[in-house]
Amino acid sequence: TIGRVAAGAVAKKILHMYNGIEILAYVSKVQDIGCDVNDDTFTLDDVDANIVRCPDQESAAKMLDRIDEIRKAGNSIGGVVTCVARNVPAGLGSPVFDKLEADLAKACMSIPAAKGFESGDGFAGTLLSGKDHNDEFYVDPETGATRTSTNRSGGIQGGISNGENVVIHVAFKPTSTIGQVQKTVTRDGREVELRGKGRHDPCVLPRAVPMVEAMMALVLVDALMMQQAQCELFPNEASSEEKPNPMGTTARYEGEPRHMNEPVTSPSGPVSQRVDEE
Repeated sequence: TIGRVAAGAVAKKILHMYNGIEILAYVSKVQDIGCDVNDDTFTLDDVDANIVRCPDQESAAKMLDRIDEIRKAGNSIGGVVTCVARNVPAGLGSPVFDKLEADLAKACMSIPAAKGFESGDGFAGTLLSGKDHNDEFYVDPETGATRTSTNRSGGIQGGISNGENVVIHVAFKPTSTIGQVQKTVTRDGREVELRGKGRHDPCVLPRAVPMVEAMMALVLVDALMMQQAQCELFPNEASSEEKPNPMGTTARYEGEPRHMNEPVTSPSGPVSQRVDEE
């Protein structure tokens, strides 16, 4: 856990420094208790205002009561963590094997106790028609940017970010170790009863929030660096400006775009040779 969160903290700094990306997660559901949160406006202070880590304070109180009730019964409970990445640029990801939501799913499903993943509306989208589910595009009159009027796709279309908030949901199962008697089988095949002892979380959701943030950050910084590497090798636009990039080097684009056979240089010298030199 500490390794994921530590690496995620570094990734968050890189994302914010170079793209202004902000990543926030919160507990959006405990068993059947949901919440009403505006993914565009909630803040870190809202999340940290209670120990459940739900920015909807009224729902957080209900969640806390349910968790306490389950704890007293010697049982456990699960739920959902929602994570939002704001200011994600369009173009991160790949349309085939390295789709952005596929990488996010793999990363988040590697978290202990994670049992489900959704991008955008996820399974709720199956209840809609194509007309209702499609995110229609429009031009923002203030910025001139291409936006979508809804965000049911969770900021990812065709495996590539579209410039809207990237929104994912991760389901976590109830803690396995509980204070009630359960049946199990020993290594020598005997059927026995088992009761968990010691202190165990009745709900892992509050602890899972920073882990989901970390995995989102790591996936996005990987995608950002891959895009930066491709752009440095094959710049799309000619520019004389020096642009910092997440690799820690400075890319300088001058005149015509670099040809694929032209050596790429860095402050330490050439890093590639002509591919036709055999």
